[in-house]
Amino acid sequence: MSIKKGIYAASLSIFKEDFMLDVDSTIKHAEKVIKNGAHGVCLLGSTGFAQYIDLSSKKKLLDKINGNKFIDNFIVGTGSNSLIENINLMKHSLENGIDKFLLMPPAYYKYSDEGVYSYYANIVQKVPESKIILYNFEKLSGYKFSIKIVEKLVNDFPQQMVGIKDSSYNLYEKLKIPNFMIFPGSETKLLKGLKLGCSGIISAICNVTAPLARRVFDDYFNNKKQTINERLCAVREVFDKTNLISGLHSFLSFEDNKYKVILPPLGLLSQKDEKKLMSELKKLDFYPEKNIAA
Repeated sequence: MSIKKGIYAASLSIFKEDFMLDVDSTIKHAEKVIKNGAHGVCLLGSTGFAQYIDLSSKKKLLDKINGNKFIDNFIVGTGSNSLIENINLMKHSLENGIDKFLLMPPAYYKYSDEGVYSYYANIVQKVPESKIILYNFEKLSGYKFSIKIVEKLVNDFPQQMVGIKDSSYNLYEKLKIPNFMIFPGSETKLLKGLKLGCSGIISAICNVTAPLARRVFDDYFNNKKQTINERLCAVREVFDKTNLISGLHSFLSFEDNKYKVILPPLGLLSQKDEKKLMSELKKLDFYPEKNIAA
């Protein structure tokens, strides 16, 4: 199943008190986001603690997803600095019916465009069935994609390189490749991106803004007047003042205590920051649970 245009949430992972991945709750959360309007979700990505979750738990999640009614709406974030571990997880995903991946180049070491090309070329060689969305986020990986390297990867691997998530925002306004999908990483770029020919967004905050973002998306393609884009952007800007993962878990913990467990060294917002977050969202009439009504 090909990746379609739309609103995608970088889905949260839910943990048990012992910090092990709560597979069932993580899947239920992803299903809820889709039911609330998202075209799909990215599981085990950076918002879902990709680098912090052990490979065994990731595989258990994928095993449980096999046969899920929303399986065509799932993208897997490979989330590892290890080339071999990413290939291992991608093969396991394919065995469970998912061939769509969001794949960031490794963090920690500095490397060149040639190194990035080799990284993805080796993955394509080992997992040729994969459909890959490149993940451009210099803040996390230390590497920023250029137009030149994206064009080279797409030219050499057109069947595998199907899109890019641009969270560094140096590409979405300039990159023009036929039949190549571009997803900015923020609600504030959604409408502008659509006007430029982008395919939608992949955003952490779509865990809670999916209904609003979907309305903006649908109204654009239905040539309707935009009535809630300003509110959508304002909500995103409030969350941008926090650590996004901590902010989301704190916000959603008002719905369910399960969201209170976060893998160290991350944690919930301080009481002061949580109070500020909720106060600013209240001014926008954006509350836990209430956010599902666009």
